Amino acid sequence: MSSKENAAVSQLLALLEARYALRVLWALRDGHAQTFRLLQDSVGSITPNTLNTRIKELREAGLVNHGSEGYSLTLSGQDLLKRLSDLQAFAGKWQQTQVKKTAPPPTP
Repeated sequence: MSSKENAAVSQLLALLEARYALRVLWALRDGHAQTFRLLQDSVGSITPNTLNTRIKELREAGLVNHGSEGYSLTLSGQDLLKRLSDLQAFAGKWQQTQVKKTAPPPTP
C-alpha cells in the first residue's frame, strides 16, 4: 500500500473512530431519512451536542446529507456501509470465539 493510500485509510479510520460516528452511520443504513430527534433515538444515549458534531463531521466527509425529510446516507456513505457489511458477519463469529474462551471448562 502506498503512503498516499495509507494516509487515506488513516484519515477515514480517524473519522470513524470518533465517538458514535459508526453508530450514526449504522442508524441510517436502512435508507430512510431520519429527523434529528429520530436519529438521536436510533443512536441511543448520545447528547444533542455530540450528535450535532458527528453529523457535521460526516456531512463534511461526504457520507451523510440533510434533505427535506431529514438525514440520510450519501452514495459514498452507502458504499462505505456496504463495504463494512462483512463486519457484522465477522463480529458474530468473533463473539462466539470470545464466549468459548471465557466459558468455564466442562466439569467431569
